[in-house]
Amino acid sequence: MEGHFSLKKHLLSISDLKAQARRRMPHFAWEYLDSGTAAEECLARNRSAFQQITLTPKFLKGKLTPNLQTTLFGTEYAAPFGIAPVGLSSLMWPKAEVILAQTASQCRIPYGLSTVATESPEVVGKITGDMGWFQLYSPRDLTMRQDLLDRAWNAGFKVLLVTADVPIMSRRERQIKAGLSVPPKITPRTLYHLARSPRWSFETLLAGQPRFKVLEKYANDQQMRQMLQFTNDNLSGTLSWDYLEEIRALWKGALVLKGVLHPEDASRAVAVGVDGVQVSNHGGRQLDGAPATMEVLPEIKAAVGADTKVFLDSGVRSGLDIARALAVGADFVLLGRAFLMGVGALGRTGGKQTVSILTDELTNVMMQLGCATVTELSQVEWRKD
Repeated sequence: MEGHFSLKKHLLSISDLKAQARRRMPHFAWEYLDSGTAAEECLARNRSAFQQITLTPKFLKGKLTPNLQTTLFGTEYAAPFGIAPVGLSSLMWPKAEVILAQTASQCRIPYGLSTVATESPEVVGKITGDMGWFQLYSPRDLTMRQDLLDRAWNAGFKVLLVTADVPIMSRRERQIKAGLSVPPKITPRTLYHLARSPRWSFETLLAGQPRFKVLEKYANDQQMRQMLQFTNDNLSGTLSWDYLEEIRALWKGALVLKGVLHPEDASRAVAVGVDGVQVSNHGGRQLDGAPATMEVLPEIKAAVGADTKVFLDSGVRSGLDIARALAVGADFVLLGRAFLMGVGALGRTGGKQTVSILTDELTNVMMQLGCATVTELSQVEWRKD
């Protein structure tokens, strides 16, 4: 695989990266990355759903050299997984969007840039090349919508992820208790945590305070100081089927509806003309009572048929999880927290380390199962225990 890098011996799994990142990141940044909503039952449900899936190997295949290459919307990717969009990535580690964009370009996997990113599509697009995807929170202001779509397209993003699963910002209690604010408020508690995270503090000092560089064009100085409120007021509760049809008419590239959990929504999205649906519960960060993505994946795959691509995120933490998702019905898998844990653990090399871990794990699982290609993973017998 192009962009394959050797593993650091002490960081051999996403769990290792998670432990390292937790030690290096300030408390408020870690809580933003790791938390869910309410009692965080959906976080646990996502993980449990993966763990309940078993895969049945077929042996006696002789020598196997698994090929992870995957083609989507006319573009070839080096693996069947990519980097999910995560807002405020540079709050978790300075320049995270740039680091992950470089990872995507070097390793030939897609990187999704969020509407609420802290780096602009103009900058990220130059780095990702044809590996860039853009995630849209649907603006109420139609002029803003058109400008965002134009900026993304002109910057080289040809796949658009339209997010459906954030009708309103959720209550994320762990973030509130951690004192998270944007921009971070300088309090004695903040200073204490900054002192305990010297590398993060130094890198932030060099990079500058995180800013919403995608959205700041549309906000005045007062709104910039209350950017979370601005996003909630301008980017929430807008998306409807009519609105999605308008986006389909405006966007010239591939269109994926992100946040689908019901087969009826999936079927209707296909009728609107989307090219793919992304099974997602926003990583357990929106509705704590939502089903795990792996629980509803088979129904949604059946609802859309073979001509519509099915993506999955939420709860993916290993190459084995990727194999499970592909066996159960996904065509492609996106990971958000795993990649930011890698960046939090290792900084500029963290994205590449995450790719190496996932690639090595997935390759090993494919050999264990007797699969030479990603397509063969979709034919593996699976069961839910």
